[in-house]
Amino acid sequence: MTSEPQSAGLSGPGDRPERVTVRIAGDSGDGIQVTGGRFAGSTALAGHDLATLPDFPAEIRAPTGTLAGVSGFQIQFSSTEVLTPGDRADVLVAFNPAALRVNLPGLRPGGVLIVNSSAFDDERGLRKASYERNPLEDGSLEGYRVHAIEIGKLTREALADSGLTARQVERCKNFFALGLLYWMFGRPLDPTLRWIERKFHDRPELARANGKALAAGYHFGDTARVFETPVELPPARLAPGVYRGLDGNEAISLALATIAERSGLDVLLASYPITPASTILHRSSRLEAFGVTTFQAEDEIGAIGAAIGASFAGGLGVTTTSGPGLALKGEFLGLAVMTELPLLVIDVQRGGPSTGLPTRTEQADLLLALFGRHGEAPLPVLAPRSPGDCFWVVLEAARIALRSMTPVVVLSEGYLANGSEPFRVPGEDELPEIRPRFLSDPAQFAGAYVRDPETLARPWVVPGTPGLEYRIGGLEKDPQGRVSYDPENHERMIAARAARIARIADDLPPAALEEGEPDDELVVVGWGGTWGAITEAVRAERAQDRRVASVHLRHLNPLPRGLGELLARFPRVLVAERNRGQLAMLLRGQLGVDVESFARIRGLPLRVDELRERIAASLSGGWS
Repeated sequence: MTSEPQSAGLSGPGDRPERVTVRIAGDSGDGIQVTGGRFAGSTALAGHDLATLPDFPAEIRAPTGTLAGVSGFQIQFSSTEVLTPGDRADVLVAFNPAALRVNLPGLRPGGVLIVNSSAFDDERGLRKASYERNPLEDGSLEGYRVHAIEIGKLTREALADSGLTARQVERCKNFFALGLLYWMFGRPLDPTLRWIERKFHDRPELARANGKALAAGYHFGDTARVFETPVELPPARLAPGVYRGLDGNEAISLALATIAERSGLDVLLASYPITPASTILHRSSRLEAFGVTTFQAEDEIGAIGAAIGASFAGGLGVTTTSGPGLALKGEFLGLAVMTELPLLVIDVQRGGPSTGLPTRTEQADLLLALFGRHGEAPLPVLAPRSPGDCFWVVLEAARIALRSMTPVVVLSEGYLANGSEPFRVPGEDELPEIRPRFLSDPAQFAGAYVRDPETLARPWVVPGTPGLEYRIGGLEKDPQGRVSYDPENHERMIAARAARIARIADDLPPAALEEGEPDDELVVVGWGGTWGAITEAVRAERAQDRRVASVHLRHLNPLPRGLGELLARFPRVLVAERNRGQLAMLLRGQLGVDVESFARIRGLPLRVDELRERIAASLSGGWS
């Protein structure tokens, strides 16, 4: 399947684009994420495909009006398939000067700029945003379609008789802006009005005020005609089924409940809160009725220790974290490798090193996941490609963990964790079988590390099973489970553990192209959240008759069978990732493939336009 290049979006009166990218930005106290979330919900109800990118500061509350305190929310929606939240926005709504300063570079030339002009009368606010002059008056915005709207003032006028304080009224301006966007894109108010009533059911005065502000913004758009007529996109042609909006972290939580149901195991999620993984713990805490127990540990080490204990006891231990926490879990991960217990470690990657960029996205934990333990301690590593794919990858990780008796690392990332997309709810017959293989017959037990000939997995025995006393632990053992310091035994056991992980590849689909043909001139290789940008870029280049293909890896250890042979067929291999070239280094080292590296590490998703430029340069011989 191919598609046209990314649409230029809105261009003028009477616009009827196929896709639009909208970015909403303001202070971290302006309710930007609520506004974006409601707009995304209305977009889904309109039947459009979409992808979102919440973008917020790490500080709980940065100083008001400062560049560091800007919060943003970007959404791309379309009547055709959407794979990314968009490169540059077609519409930017800026609540204050700082939001304009930070986000204007992300608005395409000629784009629509809606500015809360009420916030530009304050010279102090302009200085905070590093403006020497008011950008609404100095001609610096002439390249955009500017609509300076006194959103703050109009909200105050609409709520003059609400009885709310001035501060409470000010906090309603996000719903005025949302109402304006609803008019611009022909969205109904009723679903959001009902949401407001539920959200503020215990504060009816706030429910009335926010609903009134929403309606005021809508009617202002109709009266002032920000556009001549609302911009209407036809619905997308999605596969039949029931859909729901889903971000990556919620997808992981639902996957844990599905694992508990499908496997019959008690699932323990033991975690220590860390951005951007914390909401997995929060959301999973509501799933106790579905077999998921949550435990907030005192630290990262305690969390993985509890998870390993749950697996030793016959359940499935799960722990969630981000890069700094994965580093702390390294010693206990080695214990899980040595004891050969099923365990899920879900790393929602963020910008690093150290505290780094806690609320931004990155892919720099790949080598840490593969090699960040002392000794020879291989384990499977998987990575989802989209928010909804987080659900399926966690199910796959559980299947592997239980079948091969091994800890598994899942490398999600902040972009997937917080971003959302329409997710088709699967039927029960679409879910994979996830079954534990407990041994309960003493006659079949030959030793704690005597392996299954098919999977090379050791037997899983629930402690206390009559006649099946055994011993595992951190010290090296022989196949019967006896502590052994014999050099030959140690080498055999290390080789057996490595062979067990390598054997997993036999049960995986072989390497295959996602886009393109085997005789193309270049193949773009990626993993994780780069999938959308790579796929969109490759399809756009193929539409221009360029011979470009793509391969996207879900399984990073072991790699899919035949990957080296597949890549070797192409004159050029370009690896696109959001780190300093970790997968590129892995492919060179393990497969001996000569690859080019396209590495971006800005805390943001890959941009389609930049990747297309690099593809074109590589094809023309501009890179070596």
